[in-house]
Amino acid sequence: MAPAAPRSGDAIFANVERVNAELFTLTYGAIVRQLLTDLEEVEEVNKQLDQMGYNIGIRLIDEFLAKSNVSRCVDFKETAEAIAKVGFKMFLGVTASVTNWDADGTSCSLVLEDNPLVDFVELPDTCQGLYYCNILSGVVRGALEMVSMKTEVTWIRDMLRGDDAYELQVKLLKQVPEEYPYKDDE
Repeated sequence: MAPAAPRSGDAIFANVERVNAELFTLTYGAIVRQLLTDLEEVEEVNKQLDQMGYNIGIRLIDEFLAKSNVSRCVDFKETAEAIAKVGFKMFLGVTASVTNWDADGTSCSLVLEDNPLVDFVELPDTCQGLYYCNILSGVVRGALEMVSMKTEVTWIRDMLRGDDAYELQVKLLKQVPEEYPYKDDE
């Protein structure tokens, strides 16, 4: 028996994910360009992208927890692995490696070999100092804050600046104990 030919709808929907990724990439590029036009200062654009990412991260964590089936992480190392292997895959379609741990286990790097945000991007000389993907640092920071981890997230390497990879350094500043709003009445 010959395999069934794909239905025309199947062929169309097979490309939907790629089209959505390209649309997202182009839309993000338009946002960055508009911020550069409106704010004029590259440092202000970096701050705005980080803040936008933070706002996204504090909302994205709910979807991540609901859809990823990741159980509660025991420590910061497990959390970093979940972000790198599950979070980036879920929302960007790529995975990151976790490297460069400090002795305390409170600082590491998330290294991306591939970054879909930078497809079709070349930074002009006028954009020296721009962290084009700064939205990602904000997303990571915002999401971690929602699971009681106060962090500092900074770019160490950026392929748009000639580096060989994209590297985000994530430092755990403080683990905030969870507070429950209600006392148990016994």
